[in-house]
Amino acid sequence: MTSKIEIVEVGPRDGLQNEDVLLTTDQKLNLIDHLIASGVTRIEAVSFAHPKYVPQMADAEAVMAGVQRIDGVSYIGLVMNWRGWQRALDSGVDEANMPIVATDTFNVKNQGVTTYESIDVLADVVIEAKGKDIPVSATIAASWGCPFEGEVPVARLIDVVERVAQTGVAEIALADTIGVGDPWSVAERITAVKTVTGDLPIRVHFHDTRNTGIANAFAAIQSGVTVLDASVGGIGGCPFAPNATGNIATDDLVYMLNRAGFSHGIDLSALIGVSAEMEDALGKPVPAMLPKAGNFPGELLGTDDD
Repeated sequence: MTSKIEIVEVGPRDGLQNEDVLLTTDQKLNLIDHLIASGVTRIEAVSFAHPKYVPQMADAEAVMAGVQRIDGVSYIGLVMNWRGWQRALDSGVDEANMPIVATDTFNVKNQGVTTYESIDVLADVVIEAKGKDIPVSATIAASWGCPFEGEVPVARLIDVVERVAQTGVAEIALADTIGVGDPWSVAERITAVKTVTGDLPIRVHFHDTRNTGIANAFAAIQSGVTVLDASVGGIGGCPFAPNATGNIATDDLVYMLNRAGFSHGIDLSALIGVSAEMEDALGKPVPAMLPKAGNFPGELLGTDDD
């Protein structure tokens, strides 16, 4: 296994898109600035979904116009369709990421077309993006299970991944959108999709709906994955998936990686501070455990006599 893990911070997009509180553009820019200060270098900053359906992302262009352009920091924009891609392109994203849902029912609810129709759009996006030197990744949503069709067969997942790989994307992410995976199925599915992806980088995107997210991240790393999505404070979820909760918390993931000696470039103390800011902005505690428990070892608690 490698000693270096890359974390893609998705809090400004996936984290905020399912929250009831709508942050201002300035609040989002402040969040992004503080994430960068903590060491984050790859950020899914915005979504170019229709504001009618995802009002939390209505100011995507304004956010991209306001972010600091810093060498080594890459801003990712989520695009759902060709129109979203054109908006992302005009906004100056460094990378684009397009979701492709493993099941047709969920893909229609999420994007208005079937899975394979979305892949056709993805292929066109990749062609134009290559001419602009913009990397395009694809996230295979519901790679473990769908809220409408149930378990996703491994054979279906492999077929979707193979078709996506053939578009020429730079990276494929496997997403457990509704948090139904377990460490054993993570290892199984990563091994399976590698039979059709070759040298194409595999990323993972876990939600902690059923408290298996960090265990799944461990299993993915054990299976050779070196790039993981996470959300500061564990905020977020999918507005199109019933009962979906937040991504695995970047704070908790960094703690686990620190204990194992992995290199990732993120300052955990600074990151916990960003989570505290998110609690103030959202008006509620964040799901992450590290902001509650604190780092270890730190200042150990004791009594006067023992």
